[in-house]
Amino acid sequence: MLGTFQSSHLRIEVPATADQLRDYLTQPRQLRQWLWPLQIQTTGDRLQVGDSFTSEFLWLKLEHRVELLTAERLVLVLRQAIEGWQEWSWGDGWVQSCIEGVTPLPLELGQTFLLWRLKSVLKETVAS
Repeated sequence: MLGTFQSSHLRIEVPATADQLRDYLTQPRQLRQWLWPLQIQTTGDRLQVGDSFTSEFLWLKLEHRVELLTAERLVLVLRQAIEGWQEWSWGDGWVQSCIEGVTPLPLELGQTFLLWRLKSVLKETVAS
């Protein structure tokens, strides 16, 4: 894999409960709302350990495999555009994303954009 090893850890406040955050991080229907412009290809109503899905943007393809899923934590193994892992953890009013991997992409910029999108969608849908 070409690229450099990168690591980013971000935590933000969000207007949602832990249960609402779990839904937005583990249900493909909700994932599609805030992961735009990424296109998610998966089946089922909720992610489970062992599930794999693909996200695509332009010519970039990223494979995700659910390694761990609890009431307040999700760990994904990443392949292709990023070779590494991502961990999500959440609670009432906050969400945290930690991602590490080898990639030529600006990892922290992408992570910041996705957290901003998640917060924006939650403001519009959950808080109303």
